[in-house]
This record gives sequence, C-alpha cells and structure tokens, in this order.
Amino acid sequence: MEAEMFNQRTDLTQLNTAVEQVRQTLGKIIVGQKDTIDFLIAGLLADGHVLLEGVPGVAKTLSAKLVARSIDASFSRIQFTPDLMPSDVLGTSVFDPRSATFEYRKGPIFGHIILVDEINRAPAKTQSALFEVMEERQVTVDGHTYQMEEPFMVLATQNPIEQEGTYRLPEAQLDRFLFKIEVKYPSLEEETAILLNQHQQKLDDELKEVKAVLSIEQIRACRAIIKGLHVEPKLIEYVAKIVHETRNNKSLYLGASPRASLAMVNSAKAIAAMQGRDFVTPEDIVKVAAPVLAHRIMLTPDKEMEGLTASDVVAQIIQKIEVPR
Repeated sequence: MEAEMFNQRTDLTQLNTAVEQVRQTLGKIIVGQKDTIDFLIAGLLADGHVLLEGVPGVAKTLSAKLVARSIDASFSRIQFTPDLMPSDVLGTSVFDPRSATFEYRKGPIFGHIILVDEINRAPAKTQSALFEVMEERQVTVDGHTYQMEEPFMVLATQNPIEQEGTYRLPEAQLDRFLFKIEVKYPSLEEETAILLNQHQQKLDDELKEVKAVLSIEQIRACRAIIKGLHVEPKLIEYVAKIVHETRNNKSLYLGASPRASLAMVNSAKAIAAMQGRDFVTPEDIVKVAAPVLAHRIMLTPDKEMEGLTASDVVAQIIQKIEVPR
C-alpha cells in the first residue's frame, strides 16, 4: 500500500529481473531456505560478506556455491583446516632463479566470490589473514599492496555445535561480516521434497543446468542503484536508536559499533530494492536487524545461562523502540 503512495524515482526493472533470475536458479535446487537465499543476494548487492552458520548437512556450502555459479565471475573455495597457513590463503613470494628476484604468486583469496568452508577450523593466525582483505579489499604481502577486483565477496560457513578442532572467531572478524545467517533444519514437508528430488535423481541434472544469470557489470550497476536509494532521516534515527540501545541493554555486555549502523542501512536498501521499492521502510530495517546485529553483540553470562540468544535480545530491542511512521 505504501509503495503505491510514492512515485518511483529509480527504475529498478533490471535489478528486479536479475534478482528474480538468481532466486529461481537457487530455488530449483535449494528446497525452502527462502530467507537464506534472499540474504545471500542482499549481501552481494550491498557489497558485504556473509557468514552461514548451521549444523552439517543443511546445504550451507551448496547455497554458497550456487550463488557463485549463478554469477559470471571467478570463484575460489578454501577449505579451512587446523594446519592451514596464511600463505595458503593469501599467496606467497617464490624465488625465480632466472631473474634472481622474488615473484608473488597469488593465493585462492584472489577471486570475485570466495567460499571459506568451516572458517572456525583454522587457527587465529590464518583467520587473521582475512582481516585486511575483507575490510579494505586489498592484500599486503612483503610491503606490496594488491587490490581485489570488484565484486569481492566472502561467503563463509561454520558449524555452531562442534567444538573439537575448532577456533572461535574473534569479535573483530565477526564484525566484518554484513550478515550472519542461521541456517535451520528443514520442515517435514521440505525434507520430504529433498528426499524425493534425491530419490528421483533430479538434483544432479538440475546442478548441471545451473548457468550464470548475472554478470559482473550488472552487479556493479545494481550496487550503484542501491547506494542511491532514498532513506528518510527518521529511519536513519530509528537505526541509530536500535544500535544505541544495544550499548545500554542490561542483557548485553558488548554492544554494536557504528559499522553495524552502516550495515543496517545498506542492507535495508538492498532488501527494499529486491522488493521493487526505491525507498526504505521500517519493515526493511526490522528484517535485517537480527542478521546484522546478532553476531556483533554479546550476552552477559547470566542471560546466556538462562538460555537467551542474541537474536532474542534484538527482537526485544525492536519491540521496545517506537517504529517511525
């Protein structure tokens, strides 16, 4: 109804066509997980990195690979292990005896879409190799800086249950992810559909048919459109109030930083554009609040023992703050 009250200032036809093509491509193979797919697309359009968290077997890696396959861009996969070294990610300098000089050979981090599988399996030294590249889109090796090509997106997966052989991601690294998406178990109906697809051997055929539907140029054009979308000053204030409340909430001992505020505004713009609107509504902000904030805040020990989750606290904060109209 609200969309009908405003005249569209921006032509979103191309963007909506591209988004729908990616949705359909992923929807043929991934049963359910509609929110996961939407947040993956929103992360790509908002120029952010995405962390997928869930138990083994809920299609985290498959979802990330399909997003990469639906884009006509270079793709790298890095399997994080306890013995992985930073040079295995960033690359290393190799001595060339012919020229008597060191030549830098780029690592798998150089690509457009990078899948980091089981990111919490590598030690802190290797995890820290991602700090600079995720935030500044560059790698510094032996005093030389190498810029990443746009688009550059890290899609990481982790298992929240398993503890043996894993290393907890530091808060500074979690803060570099635009979204942390919790991939849940499928419903009974969805699991039945998954089993039928596998039983009828449809999955392999559908995977072979997945083709790139979005070019690098289209992604850049879509990002430029999204950056220019309108956000009312009262909605900017609404975001600021939500983030400010995380710093004063009695259930939390670590609140969100200004980076979280920027992430909420940028991702809300992407969600609005994906729904065919060139302006942000309070509903867009509410939709992105938990995926943007939950991994950036920390519960007090007593609330954690009570079984409260970060997403629960975000929901309480949303209910507490008056929605602008």
